[in-house]
Amino acid sequence: MSAELPPKPRRKAAKVPSPPTARRTGAGRPAGRSPGRPNADSPDLRERLLDAAIACFVRGGIAATSLRTIATEAGVTPALLHYYFGDKAQLQEAVIAERVLPAFQQLREPVLAAGDDVAGLIAGFVTGVGRLVAAHPWLPPLWVREVLCEGGALRDVLFERIGPQLPQMMAARFAQAQSRGELNEDLDPRLLMVSLVGLTLFPAAGAPIWRRLLQADDLDFDVLRRHTLALLDRGLGLE
Repeated sequence: MSAELPPKPRRKAAKVPSPPTARRTGAGRPAGRSPGRPNADSPDLRERLLDAAIACFVRGGIAATSLRTIATEAGVTPALLHYYFGDKAQLQEAVIAERVLPAFQQLREPVLAAGDDVAGLIAGFVTGVGRLVAAHPWLPPLWVREVLCEGGALRDVLFERIGPQLPQMMAARFAQAQSRGELNEDLDPRLLMVSLVGLTLFPAAGAPIWRRLLQADDLDFDVLRRHTLALLDRGLGLE
């Protein structure tokens, strides 16, 4: 008679934990962000990334600067730059739209306030450039590199977005003043605009050179402004 085998013990099914329920807002969206995802509502970080981009553009040029270089400058990962700005072209457009164009808008305001007064127009431009450089010291070297140099990435910005608002408008006002007998008739109104840029933005961009060359560390931009206005008033025959 064979021995009867005891029945096998029944194995209990493993209990599978149910997935945690995400805490949601009233609109049904998850309340928190996934781990590692940057906070898109961080304006301070966005501004820091734009500052880093400008510093790299001034130092190495826009074409030669990579997103990785900018990320290193800002102390973040390239992925974070991609998150905020997409590709490099979009980052460059953000620098133009949020930094370059607003800076020149600040210059346009005192020029427009001068109305038909040619002396006020010139003083507004010269003083405005001085304030512009003081607030945005990166602008003159970036301008020289990316507008004046052949192949500069911002040259089209001058032709299409800044030129019609400022240089062309000022040259037209100079021509009107000349027709009223308020401006030296030997001057060309268009070249007068060139002279104004040459007496303001260029000295600002070259300040590290001429200050060292002429031992002129004592000359600040306010002295340069007064010098430029005195030179222009006498050369233009203004009262």
